[in-house]
Amino acid sequence: MEHVFGPVPSRRLGRSLGIDTVPLKTCNWNCVYCQLGRSQPMTNERKEYVPREVILAEFRNTLSRLRACEMDWVTFVASGEPALHAGLGALIRGVKDLTDRPVAVITNGSLLSRPEVREEMGAADAVLPTLDAGSAELQRRINRPHPALRYEEHVEGLRVFRQSYAGKLWIEVMLVRGLNDGEAELRELASVLRSIRPDRIHLLVPTRPPAESWVEPPDEEGLMRAAALLGDVTSLLHPAEGEFDLGEVGDVVEAVLTVITRHPMREDQLTAALGRHVPGEEVRRILADLLASGRVQVVERYGHRFFSAAPSRYADRPRR
Repeated sequence: MEHVFGPVPSRRLGRSLGIDTVPLKTCNWNCVYCQLGRSQPMTNERKEYVPREVILAEFRNTLSRLRACEMDWVTFVASGEPALHAGLGALIRGVKDLTDRPVAVITNGSLLSRPEVREEMGAADAVLPTLDAGSAELQRRINRPHPALRYEEHVEGLRVFRQSYAGKLWIEVMLVRGLNDGEAELRELASVLRSIRPDRIHLLVPTRPPAESWVEPPDEEGLMRAAALLGDVTSLLHPAEGEFDLGEVGDVVEAVLTVITRHPMREDQLTAALGRHVPGEEVRRILADLLASGRVQVVERYGHRFFSAAPSRYADRPRR
């Protein structure tokens, strides 16, 4: 499986060339809304999950086929939490030696309480951590973190990082109906965010298949309430539109798996992406063969069929 993928359309970063630092699904959170399914088991161990030389070699090869105009950012966005890769800092610096495109890290931010992680992420041009809750109790319900992690340490790590970090700090808030879209919950979250002082706050809603089948996006009233209460630097990010790049397709099946392992795709998006490389009748055969192979699964959410990697674990039971 390749570790460099895309470019893919991003709600925050335009055309983003992705770099994945860990195997699916290596994470210290188990978010109810995660598009990659449940984290089973969770891990909080930092190590070099993939040799950095392998990732950088793939990045060089990808750059050789891309024109500069085809990507806006290079983004570390893992099949889990990218900061669990102990060589993250060296990878960021290595990428910046190879391209003049800005580098972003999409992270849950849980390890920014560690000085070495703050130093490593400090090399990036933008860091996009997550903060969905204004209290430890609500974080446990939404993000379901590893037992070794503490909410207070998470928030303090964000505060300390903000003080020393020269790049862009854009905090992501994923809104889930009935959990963090109420007035009391949003006011509590707003207070914590003010203490961190991010450059931007990005409001997101679940549009790809969430791990738990009961997860729903907030209604329009909930969105407007969040935008009003979280401050002037807050913006609502709508789902990204654009073409998914399957890359220089040799083995089209592997190209599809590389993308959907990190970004589950609606069936119509995947059909369109394949259609740019093979005839229509071949697209139908490829999708049928993928399903028959057992390497992919179809997850139904929000009235759409999503293609995702088979190892991802999604719940179909209603919330108790």
